[in-house]
Amino acid sequence: MSWIEAIILGIVQGLTEFLPVSSSGHLAIGKALFGIETSDLTFEVAVHAATVLATIVVFWKDIVGLLKGLFQFKMNPETRYILLILLSLIPVFVVGMFFKDYVESIFGSGLLIVGLALIVTAMLLFLSETLAARRGAEGDKMTWKSALWMGLAQAVAVIPGLSRSGSTIATGLLCGVKKEEVTRFSFLMVLIPILGEAFLDVVGGDFVASSVGVLPLLLGFIAAFISGLFACKVMIAIVKKAKLRWFALYCALVGLACLISTFFN
Repeated sequence: MSWIEAIILGIVQGLTEFLPVSSSGHLAIGKALFGIETSDLTFEVAVHAATVLATIVVFWKDIVGLLKGLFQFKMNPETRYILLILLSLIPVFVVGMFFKDYVESIFGSGLLIVGLALIVTAMLLFLSETLAARRGAEGDKMTWKSALWMGLAQAVAVIPGLSRSGSTIATGLLCGVKKEEVTRFSFLMVLIPILGEAFLDVVGGDFVASSVGVLPLLLGFIAAFISGLFACKVMIAIVKKAKLRWFALYCALVGLACLISTFFN
């Protein structure tokens, strides 16, 4: 991977992380367009960690408020919210501990999986939007059940093309949670697993040993952080206010394009 390719892919990651269109799927498409073949997920982890850091910068007031409530050492709304996040992490922890090799093999399976997963993302977004519209403005706050279901959706969304934010937001809406509540929870619940994975890669030496190279990893990280920081507030506002069906249409079209390119190449 060249440095210019790393920068372009980092920008793609930063711009798509905050939309329900699968940043991992777009990274896979970008790699296919550039003819990049890598046998590890180090670059994906690096650019995802960059956008998570951008999320921390944007949500720092929310995070500080949650930590202040937690260190009161009593059950309060902030402590309950953190416990909901921890509950949502159980499924992705199981996947990371026992199915990491399988996940890495999926990332090398080409655009066929990406195309199919994008179409599934489109169906989820359209279904959740339709049901939310029928329910109207009413909606519940986050519950233990909805947090667990969103955690399961996040675990399954390790498949490239299956949008993490799209899957978790759609699942939350299907559980009856308000769009504003589910969007905030969706972005906060990803902080720990991505930063944890990045930390393990650094400690384990995977970044240095990566086939991508240190310079492309660094440039990709910087590009993803800057573009993610720039896009975060705007993109979150779009997700909250815009109709998810437009994102569903986009995912369906890109997914079909991936399938067509697979079958005719």
